[in-house]
Amino acid sequence: MDKNTITGFVLIAALIIGFSWFNKPSDEEIAQQRTQDSIANVQKEKAKQQQAANAAAAKAMAKIDTTAAFHEALAGKAQKVTLKNQKVELTFNSKGATVEKAVIKGFKDYKGNKDVTLFDGKDQSLNFMLAGKETNLITSDMYFTPSEVTDSTVVFTASATEGKSLTISYTLGKDYMLHASIQANGMSGMFAPNYNAMDVEWKDKCRQQEKGFTFENRYATLTYHLTEGGTDYLGETKELTDEAVEDNIDWVAFKNQFFSAVMIAKNDFGKNAKMTSIPQEKGSGYLKQYGAKMKTFFDPTGKQSTELEFYYGPNDFRLLQNVEEESKFGKELEMQRLVYLGWPLFRIINRWFTIYVFDWLTALDINMGIVLILITMLLKFITFPLVKKSYMSSAKMRVLRPKLDALTKKYDKPEDQMMKQQAMMAEYSKYGVSPLSGCLPMLIQMPIWIAMFNFVPNAIQLRGESFLWINDLSTYDPIIEWGTNIWLIGDHLSLTCILFCVANVLYSIMTMRQQRDQMVGQQAEQMKAMQWMMYLMPVMFFFMFNDYSAGLNFYYFVSLFFSAAIMWTLRKTTNDEKLLAILEAKYQENKNNPRKTSGLAARLEAMQKQAEELRKQREELERRRNN
Repeated sequence: MDKNTITGFVLIAALIIGFSWFNKPSDEEIAQQRTQDSIANVQKEKAKQQQAANAAAAKAMAKIDTTAAFHEALAGKAQKVTLKNQKVELTFNSKGATVEKAVIKGFKDYKGNKDVTLFDGKDQSLNFMLAGKETNLITSDMYFTPSEVTDSTVVFTASATEGKSLTISYTLGKDYMLHASIQANGMSGMFAPNYNAMDVEWKDKCRQQEKGFTFENRYATLTYHLTEGGTDYLGETKELTDEAVEDNIDWVAFKNQFFSAVMIAKNDFGKNAKMTSIPQEKGSGYLKQYGAKMKTFFDPTGKQSTELEFYYGPNDFRLLQNVEEESKFGKELEMQRLVYLGWPLFRIINRWFTIYVFDWLTALDINMGIVLILITMLLKFITFPLVKKSYMSSAKMRVLRPKLDALTKKYDKPEDQMMKQQAMMAEYSKYGVSPLSGCLPMLIQMPIWIAMFNFVPNAIQLRGESFLWINDLSTYDPIIEWGTNIWLIGDHLSLTCILFCVANVLYSIMTMRQQRDQMVGQQAEQMKAMQWMMYLMPVMFFFMFNDYSAGLNFYYFVSLFFSAAIMWTLRKTTNDEKLLAILEAKYQENKNNPRKTSGLAARLEAMQKQAEELRKQREELERRRNN
C-alpha cells in the first residue's frame, strides 16, 4: 500500500467521523424523542387493554345472548365431582364435564408421595366440539349440571332452549376403566342433515413420574392402535406437531414409562387424526407435551350415543390384556402393546417365555433382585447344552493348534494363503471339527440379552423394589451425584453400571484368551489387533447404560458372572490330552470310512477351490502378458 492510498483512507475516515458528529442530535432532541417513544408505548398498551376488554365484552355478550341455544350453559359456577374405587380417584370439573385430575392409587411417585397423580388441572384438557348451522358448541366453554352422583357414576347435563340438551354420563368400573356416553337430546335441527361427526381435542402435559428423566423419556410415547390391527407411535426424541394418521384408529394413549392415559372410541377415530408430541426440558417436571385432534361418531338425533372409554392406570402387561374383557366395545384392542417388548424375534422371546417365567417367580412373593438372578440362572441352564457344545468345539481347535501351526510354517508365502486355508479346512474336516462353532455362545446370548434389554425397563413390577444397595430397581442407583450435567455421563455414577462394565472387561479378557489359544497364523495376529476394540466396548457401554435402570445393569452383571463361571468350569474340567486322543480316534475312523464333506464345510471348501482356480488363471494371464 503506497503513501497516497494511506492518505486517502485517512481523509475518508475523518470525513465520516466529522459528518457523524455534525449530525448528532442535541440533548433537547434526544429528550423529545424519548418522550415520544414513551407516549407511543403507552398508546400501544392501551390498545392491547382495549382489545382484551372488547374480547371479554364479546364473550360476556355471547353468554347473555338469550337467542343462543345453550346461553344458559355459557354462564355458571364450576363444581367438582369425584369418582373413586380402590384403584383410581378421578376428579371432574362441571365446566367442560371432563376429568381434570387422575390419581392412581397404590403407586408412589419418585418424590415419595403416596399415590401417582397422572395429571392435574391445566396439565390436561379434553374438549368435544360440534359444528352447528348457526353456532358451534364447545364443551370446554359450557357449564354442566351434575346429577345422579355416586362413587362410580355421574351424569352431566347442559340444557338449551326448547328442551334441547347435551348429556355426558360417566361410569367408573372396578379397576382403571371409565366409560363415557355423550348423547344429544332434541338437537337435530341445529346441525346439517348429514352431520355425523364430532371433533375431539385432547391435550396432556405428561408428568415426570420416575427419578431418571432421560431414561423415562425414552419410554414416553404417544401411541395409537390402528383399527385394522397393530400399533404405532410418534418418535421419542423428535418434536412432532399435527402429524397425520391416515388410517382409522381405535385408541390413542398418552404414555410414560409405567403409566398411561388412554382414550378408546367405540366407533373408531376417523382418518387423518393429528398427533403432537413435543419433548420437554429436563428439570421442568414434564416429559412430553402430547396432543391429539380427532373425529368420532355423533348422532344429533340422540338415537345413538357417542361412546368412549378411558384407561387411567399402570402399564402392566397382564392387566392391559384384561382390558378387553372389561371394555364394553368388544374390540381386539391389543392394549398390552403399551408394554414394549422389542422387535418381532425379541417380542416372541419375551411374550412366550420371559413373561411367563416372570409371572411364576413373582407369584412366589420373593425379592425382585432374587427374581432377576433366578431368571438368569434358568436361561443359563436352558442354553448350557449349546454353550457346552460350542466350548468343546473351541477346545478341539485348541488341541489341534500344533498341527495347524505346522501348516502355517509350510505355507508361509503370501501366494500360498489360499492353499493354507484349504489345508486347514481339510485338517478340521479330518477330525470332525467346525471352526465356526466357537461363535455360537455369542449368537446364543445376543437374542436373550436384547430381549431382556426391552423387557426389564418396562416391567412395572420392578418399580420401587429395593435389593441390597439398590433403592429402586427400575431406575439408576447412584453412588455419587452432582448438580450439573456432564456430556455423555450425566449428573451421577451408577454402581450397577460400573459393575456391569468391569465384568464385561474381565469376561472379554477370558474369551479373548480362549480364542487366542485356538487361532494360528494370520488369525492370531488379527486377534491381537482387535483386542483394543474388545476393551473399548465396555467403555462405550458405560456411557450408554449409566442412565439405565439398575435392574437391567444388575441382570447383565449377573449374566456375565454366570457365563464366566460356566466357561471357567468347562476349562478346568476339560482334559486336553484325552480330548486329543478322542480326536485321533475320530481321525482314524474317518480315514478308514471316508465320508463326503457336506453342509457349510462343503460350501466353504468349494468356495476356496473356486478362488484358488481364479488365482491360478490370473497368474497364468499375467505370465503370458510378461512373455
